[in-house]
Amino acid sequence: MSIGIIGTKIGMTQVYDSTGNCAPVTVIQAGPCPILQVRTLEKDGYEAIQVGYKDKSRKRATRAERGHVSEEMESKRRKRLPAGTALPPKANCEPQEFIREFRFEKAAEHKVGDNLTVAGIFGETKRVDVIGTSKGRGFTGGMKRWNYHGLPASHGVKKVHRSIGGTNVASNRGFGRPKKGKKMPGHYGADQVTIRNLDVINIDPETHIILVKGAVPGPNGGLVIVRPTNKIK
Repeated sequence: MSIGIIGTKIGMTQVYDSTGNCAPVTVIQAGPCPILQVRTLEKDGYEAIQVGYKDKSRKRATRAERGHVSEEMESKRRKRLPAGTALPPKANCEPQEFIREFRFEKAAEHKVGDNLTVAGIFGETKRVDVIGTSKGRGFTGGMKRWNYHGLPASHGVKKVHRSIGGTNVASNRGFGRPKKGKKMPGHYGADQVTIRNLDVINIDPETHIILVKGAVPGPNGGLVIVRPTNKIK
């Protein structure tokens, strides 16, 4: 996994390039994301950075969340100081609404308190991967979930036009159950989806906006993670 940034899906629009071609793009507001913690190989067994996104009010944050990001809001810091305990550095920011980790090599080069921005990470990046949670659709039938065409709408078929048909219960396996993996009605959506190799159309460092070509999973306002792609064709 490579370094990335957390953002919010704003919506979709279309832009024109210099040659006059129209491209559908998704608008993502990403960052700035403060680095809350740096994982090292010696202490934690792996290299990673922990970043936050969106300030949370101190009233809504727990005592642990407040002490994790700030020295002033850490309640037990005064008790630990006289004992000579080496305290980890703090980002000295507000409590964060969302916290994620990015594992990658050379994570120790980053420092706690630095801010990750779209211009700093994707300044020279041409393609990115976007990770999001797809829209939840609840319990759906086989036609919507698996694109079944349904049963014939003839006179002999009565009120089962959207049925999935036979489930192969009387199969040759001998135990009278459908085979594992049978495509049937059930819960659809609300899964983590990664869209790979999307072109970066434009970056606005002032508003922390990044435009990527194509669609991105999730509804407008949903949380997404953007990172440089590792699947370049």
